[in-house]
Amino acid sequence: MDSIIQGKAYVLGKNIDTDQIIPAEHLVYSLSDPEEVKLYGKYALSGVPTAEAGLPEGNRPFVEDGKFESEYSIIIAGPNFGCGSSREHAPFSLQVAGAKAIVAESYARIFYRNCVDGGFVIPYETAEALNKTVLTGDELKIDVENNTIANLTQEKTYTLKPLGDVYNIVMAGGIFAYAKKENLMGS
Repeated sequence: MDSIIQGKAYVLGKNIDTDQIIPAEHLVYSLSDPEEVKLYGKYALSGVPTAEAGLPEGNRPFVEDGKFESEYSIIIAGPNFGCGSSREHAPFSLQVAGAKAIVAESYARIFYRNCVDGGFVIPYETAEALNKTVLTGDELKIDVENNTIANLTQEKTYTLKPLGDVYNIVMAGGIFAYAKKENLMGS
């Protein structure tokens, strides 16, 4: 199991809700048709108002126009990430867009559970307001075993709250895949 997640940061503010993560008008695509699934990636985080996003250098979109995947694989956010409705499409769209991890001060409970239960994206928590120091485009490296995130661009390292079994569940593909892999399901 690879315990390092490395990639570019995409920095957001606080209270990013599920309508901002995947706007309701994009919930019409099939979850089983590979061509339509790509559209969830294309429209991931397309509902974030630029004033709330706090993005430098012209408020760069998460996914560039005409693309289906983002160049950013680690999302840095403030408190209450994923608030709003309970749609599972939100963490799914981030996964389709190429996000590997989210590091936020806190999460809406249902969004956090959807990330883990569906095996979509690793939801890390931090006690520090990293969205105030990390910049969009910074190169980050998460060390899962040591619960740290290094900003390679700024040469700073921060502590993350331990994941417990969350990492293994997400990496297995979700709660049911994990239970099956660990022989936790009765026959």
